[in-house]
Amino acid sequence: MLKKIDRSALFLVEQQQLFRCPKCHREMTQQEKSLICENGHRFDLAKKGTLYFLDHQIKTDYDKEMFVPRGRMIRSGMYQPVIEKIASLMQNGNVLDVGCGEGSFLQQLNQINENPVSIGFDIAKEGIYLASNQPIEAFWCVADLTNLPFANESFDTILNIFSPSQYREFKRVMKPDGCVVKVVPQSGYLQELRAIYHPDGDTYSNEAVIQRFTEELSLDYRERVTYDFEIPEENRLDLLEMSPLEWKVPADIKAKLAENPLKKITIDIEILKGH
Repeated sequence: MLKKIDRSALFLVEQQQLFRCPKCHREMTQQEKSLICENGHRFDLAKKGTLYFLDHQIKTDYDKEMFVPRGRMIRSGMYQPVIEKIASLMQNGNVLDVGCGEGSFLQQLNQINENPVSIGFDIAKEGIYLASNQPIEAFWCVADLTNLPFANESFDTILNIFSPSQYREFKRVMKPDGCVVKVVPQSGYLQELRAIYHPDGDTYSNEAVIQRFTEELSLDYRERVTYDFEIPEENRLDLLEMSPLEWKVPADIKAKLAENPLKKITIDIEILKGH
């Protein structure tokens, strides 16, 4: 069996045309285990087969302690109806997963759709290191959403699941007949957890995010998906740590909830597709 770095090197041999230099925006070519542009900017594969496209370290609060339980929750079936709907909206061809985290959404989607090329990126290095362990044929990299290291008109589907958007870059790297599929939390999303962690919080709304999507892209599809998920007993503590909701929550509140964790949770999201 090939090592991760060797599998990724083969990917670069076959797909080097999908990349462009984030420093000078020139084409890049594969040389051994690296991508190099005509101006000499070089990006080397890590041992895990990932590529780091940032020219400086970016601090993020998203870490392994959040990504690991998040992955277990995704694999538990928490988002299965959402994943199936996304899969039905994706177009055949190359897929880019924006803000992929530890890669579980792309892994689940690849079990339904076989795509010629799947690339996931995130700004959090720890998420990408975990993603490299996913049992799928995909390429993983650390990159900046506002300066994507990908060539113009390279992707048929851009996935934007619970992550920020940069529509200028989306439009640039999307093929002329490509699409963006975006998933946005709605007011009832994780409401049971929100009520405990932030009982005095304001009513949750992402209407401004949805409005921005409809202004930037031609809306092809919009659906709100709401359901209750019965949390498997072995995953009930994972729920408490899988999202930024738990940041800055007092330790005593976390401990009390851990003693008697939630048995079900509300999923309430909006799925958008645009071109």
